[in-house]
Amino acid sequence: MIMLRRLASQSSILFGSRIIGAGIVFLAQVGIARTWGAHALGNYMIIMAVMNIIMVFLPLGFQTIGTYFAAEYRAHKDGNMLRKFLWQAYSHVVIMGALVSVAFALYYNGSDGAGHLIKPFLLPIMIMAISIAAMYVSNAILVGLKRPFAGFFVDALFRPILVISAFVLSASLFSGDAALLFMIEILAIGFCLLSALQFLFVVKTLKTIECEKPKRKSESKRWWRFALPWVLIALATDFFFDIDLIILAGFLEHDELAVFGVISRIFILISFGIVAIYAITVPDIFESEVNNDREGFLQKVGDANLVASGLSLVLVIGAAIFGSLALKIFGEEFVIGAQPLVLLCLALLVRSIFGPASLVLSIYDKPYASLPSVALGLFSLVGLNYAFVPKMGVLGAAIAALLAITIWSISQWLVALKVAKVDISIYPTLKKYAKHLFNMK
Repeated sequence: MIMLRRLASQSSILFGSRIIGAGIVFLAQVGIARTWGAHALGNYMIIMAVMNIIMVFLPLGFQTIGTYFAAEYRAHKDGNMLRKFLWQAYSHVVIMGALVSVAFALYYNGSDGAGHLIKPFLLPIMIMAISIAAMYVSNAILVGLKRPFAGFFVDALFRPILVISAFVLSASLFSGDAALLFMIEILAIGFCLLSALQFLFVVKTLKTIECEKPKRKSESKRWWRFALPWVLIALATDFFFDIDLIILAGFLEHDELAVFGVISRIFILISFGIVAIYAITVPDIFESEVNNDREGFLQKVGDANLVASGLSLVLVIGAAIFGSLALKIFGEEFVIGAQPLVLLCLALLVRSIFGPASLVLSIYDKPYASLPSVALGLFSLVGLNYAFVPKMGVLGAAIAALLAITIWSISQWLVALKVAKVDISIYPTLKKYAKHLFNMK
């Protein structure tokens, strides 16, 4: 029960910080459009999109496995290997950042069109990409070292505060293109400083990790073996609805596509609450596995599923009650997305019920075992869109997404049951608590 209370309280704080941060970014974007015009907002989004694409590539997948290995080495009291992992992860960011910077400088030198637009922003774009890529590595490490607030708050709150502060300062000093350029430069400097401070905090935290195991050769091959499948898993999971929108472009009208785009972004935002719950649980799960505490391992996974399912149910009810009001902010034509939004939120409940299969398979040294389920989910999404969208529009798209996620989740649960020989769904925990409750009565 102590674990349940800690999960509920910490995940609520992290979820709340993400909501606040998203609201701050939204206000900054509204301010750009109203102060400098829609053209400036469009340029800002293009610049940030280019930066995000570069940023995701730089760590070469090590940001996706940082939490996993940080938690493992902390549990094993293997501080020496953790330092080697960090050195390699940050080295990827710096080396790849330098190579991409040179490549972009050569490509955009003297070019017209898109090159002419990006060229003035190239240096701050690369500084932002390198800085945020380093932040993602630091975030993952800090979560694995039981410092989730230090990891998530930088991304969820400090970055949005920096964005709106840069906008206010730029709007007070400049106008037009000069203001946007100044804002991007301020962001580049701010993100660099924020990343450096977070890096120093990581270094300070590392000093608290015991080094009981002797120094040995780097486990680089093992890291790469985990990084590759997790890049694909993260791509399919984090960008699931981006992939879906590309598929739906062949089925939906532009206004319907816009509606689905809005509700999918709302879904992604609120799903962070579920992500936070499992992120908080990872270090404790690893400790139980390292100590061969199978009962404790299953208990912690089950408690995480229970809290995640409870939060998912609350989000479903919230979407049903407030969905229409939230969508009206975007315009009356977006209200048709209220019911599809509820269906998408049901997907969170499905994920929580069947548990974090990809994580458990990685703990059991079977990271590639998740990939067939990922492929099945994506192929199902394509087929289900063909089946439902032409006749049902946005509602059909939501049904297709829900069913695809359900197929994906059930498949991964079955794989974990067969490969790891553990039931990581919510069922064993519900059964245990129900038995305890009835025995008390």
